[in-house]
Amino acid sequence: MKRTRKTEVPQTIIDLGNRINEIIKQNNFKQKDVAHDAGLDVENLRKYIKGTQEMKVSTMLKIVEALKIEVKDLFKTQ
Repeated sequence: MKRTRKTEVPQTIIDLGNRINEIIKQNNFKQKDVAHDAGLDVENLRKYIKGTQEMKVSTMLKIVEALKIEVKDLFKTQ
């Protein structure tokens, strides 16, 4: 049985996941490599990208490091 959230996922979380995915694609990275470099399970990274799971700030910093970007780059749009 699929679990349902008690509250809606904030749009900011969804946007953050979309931005992470965009950076991964722009740099031709693989999700499994980014997850490995960030010390995460690939399934958790996918949940962050889909916006179905919120991440801690420390996790976001690990992802930023794995993507070889700065935190501010996550919040830039083209």
